[in-house]
Amino acid sequence: MASGLLLGGAVAALVTAAVPAHNPSGGFVDPPPDKIVINVATVNGSGCPAGTAAVAVSEDNTAFTVTYSDYLAQVGGNSDPTAFRKNCQLNLIVHVPQGFTYAIASADYRGFASLQSGASAVQRASYYFQGSSQTAFKTHNFTGALNDNWQATDTTDWAQLVWAPCGVQRNFNINTEIRVNAGSSSPSKVSFMTMDSTDGDISTIYHMAWKECPGK
Repeated sequence: MASGLLLGGAVAALVTAAVPAHNPSGGFVDPPPDKIVINVATVNGSGCPAGTAAVAVSEDNTAFTVTYSDYLAQVGGNSDPTAFRKNCQLNLIVHVPQGFTYAIASADYRGFASLQSGASAVQRASYYFQGSSQTAFKTHNFTGALNDNWQATDTTDWAQLVWAPCGVQRNFNINTEIRVNAGSSSPSKVSFMTMDSTDGDISTIYHMAWKECPGK
């Protein structure tokens, strides 16, 4: 997919408060007044086939949302043997105002899970910048019996934030995964998990933290 090409599909509206960044020397750094622009370089994965994911930036430039319409993992019954795990990697180009850098301070994930008794599921995400060895991993576990909406929030301590390098354009990667394990549940019964329900009114929201680059 061409660099800078936004994905098609329905984009849910964002309703999110600004998330200011903590300043180690005291106080907070407000989001820079100039607009940030987030473009999608590539989207790859079994959980986000072409045309099934969309990205939008909030009006206050402190968050962005990703909406999926075909992100589902399942086991049991007549499920495809490879359907137990789905993933999606977003490769984003983030243009930020000069003199600032950013990191993902938190992320909110939602979906629906129908897990038989004895089955389990995992939602996992990793965050890293192109060419950087520093990666943040977050994992959430779910167990059956469960038949309900699910929500998971990744939060990162200030000292553990993975910051974009100042003065360097590095693509930002978010790799998410959902995995369903039949465990001791009946092989004839289906267990499944979705990332963002297909009604399209639930979004994955990534909240940004900001800090000034040295010398600004």
